[in-house]
Amino acid sequence: MNKEMIIVIDFGGQYNQLVARRVRECNVYCEIYSYKTPIEQIKAMNPKGIILTGGPNSVYEAGAPTCGPELFEIGVPVLGLCYGAQLMQFVLGGKVEKAPVREYGKTVTNFDLSNELFDGIPEQSIVWMSHNDYISESAPGFKSIAHTADCPFAALATDDERPLYAIQFHPEVLHSEYGKEVLFNFVRKICATEGSWRMDSFVESTIAEVREKVGDGKVLLALSGGVDSSVLAALLAKAIGKQLTCVFVDHGLLRKNEGDEVEGVFGKNGEFDINFIRVNAQERYYAKLAGVTEPEAKRKIIGEEFIRVFEEEAKKIGAVDFLAQGTIYPDVVESGLGGESAVIKSHHNVGGLPDFVDFKDIVEPLRNLFKDEVRKVGLELGLPEYLVFRQPFPGPGLGIRIIGEVTADKVRIVQDADWIYRSEVDAAAKTYKEANGKEPDWMPNQYFAALTNMRSVGVMGDERTYDYAVAVRAVKTIDFMTAEAAQIPFEVLQTVMSRVINEVKGVNRVFYDLTSKPPGTIEFE
Repeated sequence: MNKEMIIVIDFGGQYNQLVARRVRECNVYCEIYSYKTPIEQIKAMNPKGIILTGGPNSVYEAGAPTCGPELFEIGVPVLGLCYGAQLMQFVLGGKVEKAPVREYGKTVTNFDLSNELFDGIPEQSIVWMSHNDYISESAPGFKSIAHTADCPFAALATDDERPLYAIQFHPEVLHSEYGKEVLFNFVRKICATEGSWRMDSFVESTIAEVREKVGDGKVLLALSGGVDSSVLAALLAKAIGKQLTCVFVDHGLLRKNEGDEVEGVFGKNGEFDINFIRVNAQERYYAKLAGVTEPEAKRKIIGEEFIRVFEEEAKKIGAVDFLAQGTIYPDVVESGLGGESAVIKSHHNVGGLPDFVDFKDIVEPLRNLFKDEVRKVGLELGLPEYLVFRQPFPGPGLGIRIIGEVTADKVRIVQDADWIYRSEVDAAAKTYKEANGKEPDWMPNQYFAALTNMRSVGVMGDERTYDYAVAVRAVKTIDFMTAEAAQIPFEVLQTVMSRVINEVKGVNRVFYDLTSKPPGTIEFE
């Protein structure tokens, strides 16, 4: 257990993981727990502070998530956010009612700068509000330290020695202009933490822990080439070297050159001294996918075939002592093992271990890290940036970026189009950054090409064509739960269009997908 820890208690809020990430950005370790966690367990963890998240309920409703007053008597600072703020007031004797004016979105807020929570921020700034209820009467012993035009208690603090704070807005989201500063003040100043949670120390201590756990045992890892599995492979390589065997199944549905890039880093000519097995199963996958057009059917075939290939390789290797998994903290939370807003999905990395591998135990050294922390570990371990900052990629790969049947020729088309598109976006962003000293505002968080199942007539030279249309997608998003189409400069899109049509055989149209999420998804299938 880390020396310093902040506990986030989840009441079903959509931003629970974001709260924990913001705490860790203050270099303080943080974990998420359900509001149902026994108070004795919370005390035993000896947290430096506690944060209560938002939630979709009304605190005065029967059956709403709640807590007892003893949570506020542990003696450590407690910060309630939105629902957590209302719950704190409700439990301690305040009054919460339906708001006469619902506040949602960016809201001008006035702050009492004499309170340490708002140290270093302006007297007035924009925050993100999202509530139908409001605190109409504060609990005994509390005073207002922030207000808006419609909310007299935008923030509350005790006027005695109890370190209790209630904030009606969401400081964890980027829309709150000085939200990070508010959380920093709570986590580092009010909770008196040192801020020793850093990735260099994590790498050092985790390598030692892995060596102690594994001893002289053998470890098997299914290496996909994604960020999580690649960082895991590099970490285990540093810890146990040749005791690690990585099986990389190239199903032929990766992005252009990715298979060779993965082998270049982890294969015999790479810098990591491990046992690396590459299985070139492209033709096997194409045969299985022939004639299949339904998205879920394709997903199922790709997933099952991976298991079959990995099973065959595992049998050749024989018994191992440990199976390594690239589980990261969002997997744990979303699988219902962490917070309350939980059970979103049953993730393949948590539970459901393959029974065809003969192993004694599992190794999950990245289990407590968020994705951005995993990337930092990757850089600390010396992985190349193109691998560490690889964009999100679906498990079934290009199989779900090809509408309709998957064939080798269609894979070639989407690989080449995608490579051109990403290259041009990257080049334009680099040029802008060199000229302006920062990334362009339009720079997307994810961008890729997909192959539609539409064919249409075109003219190239003096000849009539009947070829496919490629769709290019680029989105701006904070948390990938919602997304908007990125406003990539039109001249960049024109260059992409021209190059794709001229360089990729079988394409005569390029579309730009403007759909937001919702109603659409970021991926195509």
